[in-house]
Amino acid sequence: MIQGLYRLFIELTNGRWSSGILRRFARSSISRFIVPSFASIYQLNQEEMEKGLNDYPTLHDLFIRNLKEDARTIDQHSQSVVSPVDAVLEDVGTIKETSDIVVKGKTYSIREMLGNEDILGKYLNGIYMILYLSPSHYHRIHSPVSGTVTKQWELGSKSFPVNKWGLKYGRETLSKNYRVITEVKTNYGHVAIVKVGAMFVNSIETTHKGSELEKGGEIAYFSFGSTVVLLFEKDLFQIDPSLRTPQELKVGVRLGMLTSVKEKVEV
Repeated sequence: MIQGLYRLFIELTNGRWSSGILRRFARSSISRFIVPSFASIYQLNQEEMEKGLNDYPTLHDLFIRNLKEDARTIDQHSQSVVSPVDAVLEDVGTIKETSDIVVKGKTYSIREMLGNEDILGKYLNGIYMILYLSPSHYHRIHSPVSGTVTKQWELGSKSFPVNKWGLKYGRETLSKNYRVITEVKTNYGHVAIVKVGAMFVNSIETTHKGSELEKGGEIAYFSFGSTVVLLFEKDLFQIDPSLRTPQELKVGVRLGMLTSVKEKVEV
């Protein structure tokens, strides 16, 4: 019953009025009283947390918690792409020439997701990966590759649930929700990191400074559960054959390899 209430308030509350109430509550000192029960219900791994439960003054602070330095191992192969988040790998596939992808039986438009015709072309016939974060996951976002940020922009306003039910029954959540998109130029080609909000207009906070990203370095965090979509330029990425969907992943785990066919990349 308690878990059902948490799910109702955290995953399904998306109206401006109701979301505002929840946001204020999560950031208020009174929310500290439900920190222990939330950690218990969602089975948070307290051993890897940077702080003890009693050291989180609000529920929001628990959501955006840091982990101990050695809690995650980043794959160090120079061409590897790593998971940017602790999440469930929900779907992997090819972006059609029409810019469409099909997730949970629903068609989404990469054109609409990116909102930029100039950038869209390079991702047609490329690979997409969808990583869903539940309220139980670590909510910090890390760079999946090393490279240079060429562009970062925001789109959308209201956000709907992006869990498996939201993906199946929601209204084009991946392409209409509030989202922050970061395009990165690697030594082999371009990768777009699409951070999709699950609730609140400002549920995504960018933390990286400057334009240079290091693989495994923190770049942002979600205030609540959400989704990251990775888009890879055509012929750039080979998926690790061990991956399955759905599959639980941790930050730093290898998702696949950047191919060497694009060693010379146009700026």
